[in-house]
Amino acid sequence: MNRRDFLAATAVAPLAVATLTAKETVAMPAVIDTHQHLWDLTQFKLGWLKAGSDFDHNFTPKEYASATEGLNVVKAVYMEVDVVPEQQQKEVDFLLELCKSEKTPTCAAVVSGRPNSDEFAKYVTPFKGSKYIKGIRQVLHVDSTPAGYCLDPKFVKGIQLLGDLGLSYDLCLRPAELPDFAKLIDECPGTRFILDHCGNPRKDFTAAQTEAWKKGTAAIAAKKNTVCKVSGFLANGWEKGMWKADDIAPVVDHILDTFGPDRVMFGGDWPVVLLAGTYKDWLTALKVIIKGRPEADQKKLLHDNAAKFYGL
Repeated sequence: MNRRDFLAATAVAPLAVATLTAKETVAMPAVIDTHQHLWDLTQFKLGWLKAGSDFDHNFTPKEYASATEGLNVVKAVYMEVDVVPEQQQKEVDFLLELCKSEKTPTCAAVVSGRPNSDEFAKYVTPFKGSKYIKGIRQVLHVDSTPAGYCLDPKFVKGIQLLGDLGLSYDLCLRPAELPDFAKLIDECPGTRFILDHCGNPRKDFTAAQTEAWKKGTAAIAAKKNTVCKVSGFLANGWEKGMWKADDIAPVVDHILDTFGPDRVMFGGDWPVVLLAGTYKDWLTALKVIIKGRPEADQKKLLHDNAAKFYGL
């Protein structure tokens, strides 16, 4: 089951808040969330969302404010939610209005796009120099995406165009295809890439799969036009109330050590994070994991790198 199907099929039970001990509760510095999902089902259709699931309702700035209350999330970068293709421009228009309003933390956006489509250049070119639209993502870890899709010449050309326009591309992928995406990055030296969700490791990885993930993420980290979001991987099998900071520390530490302090950014991945716990559970656990690192490096992960990367 891929991550998108897992999200759609899983019901969100009352959330346990027992993942951390009292001793692990730590103060929260200013945070920029680089991976915020929002959806209003009265306006948008999400083709992957199954009717009747507990994600089959609205997740708006109001709910986000409640989820992040007291956590000092000062800014947020919206991440596309795979709206049906015919609503991509509508998504853009909605985000532009939201960002310009300055009524919520959402101040920039990565929107949906299909780099290999005939209309891609016409669609993305207006975003050049935008204060609010910073990049494009197409989710590629779904079963319908064939292996090697990212190396199709037309797709590569679309990603190269993003670099020409000063736009980034988010890599949301299956871990086994990390080597393919390393090749894509080599083909697009002028484009900035963000590896989402630490490359999507899973809780049930075998030792061999873990080693392959480590090798694949290290290969991508070796490309200087890449950064990594410390986000989202909790949805890949870490169940609510069944994990603590020490359980996920190996994933976080590998990414921080591999990419270095200047090329990592925090992502909340709300509301998908609810599959594993609350937003506070995730952010507090991350603070516990990084508390032994230099304070300046902690600030880079939680705030400064995102401000610099997105020009916030």
